[in-house]
Amino acid sequence: MNIYISLQIIYSVIFIEIMKALIQRVKQASVTIDDSLYSSINSGLLVFLGVEKGDEKLNAEALAKKLVNLRIFEDENEKMNKSLLDVNGEMLIVSQFTLCGDCKKGTRPSFDKSAPMDIAESLYEYFIECVKSNNIRVSTGKFRAMMDVSLINDGPVTFLVEK
Repeated sequence: MNIYISLQIIYSVIFIEIMKALIQRVKQASVTIDDSLYSSINSGLLVFLGVEKGDEKLNAEALAKKLVNLRIFEDENEKMNKSLLDVNGEMLIVSQFTLCGDCKKGTRPSFDKSAPMDIAESLYEYFIECVKSNNIRVSTGKFRAMMDVSLINDGPVTFLVEK
C-alpha cells in the first residue's frame, strides 16, 4: 500500500466526511413555494439532504444507492423487507443545510460544518441525478428557497442516514 492511500484512509477515519439525509416514508408529500405548488409525490420517500464540508460525489453516490435500496417498506407479512425500487416508490428531495447544524454549545446552532453554497448545490444536484439513474421518479425542492413542505407520514417511519 502506498503512502498516499495510507494517508487517505487515516484522513477518512479521523475526519469522517458524511452526507446526511433525514428520510421519512410517506403516503404523499409536496413542496409549496410562494403559495404555489412546486412539486409533489405519492407513496415513497421524503428526503431532507444536508451537505457538509468535505462531502464529495462519492458520498452522494453511496447515499443514493443506500436510500433506493433501503428496505423500509412493508412486505405482505408487514415486515420492513421492501425497498423504494421494490415498491416503485417516488422520492421528493429537499436541500436542508440545517441538518448540518451543531447544537452542542450554547443556544444558537453553528453551521460551520455546512458545505459552501456552490459545493452544496452542486452535490445536491448530483445526488438527484444519482437517484434518477436508478429509474426512480424524483421531485425536488428548490435550492435556497423558503419552502413549505407538507407530508402524510406513513407509519411514521423516519431515519437519519449518513453516508
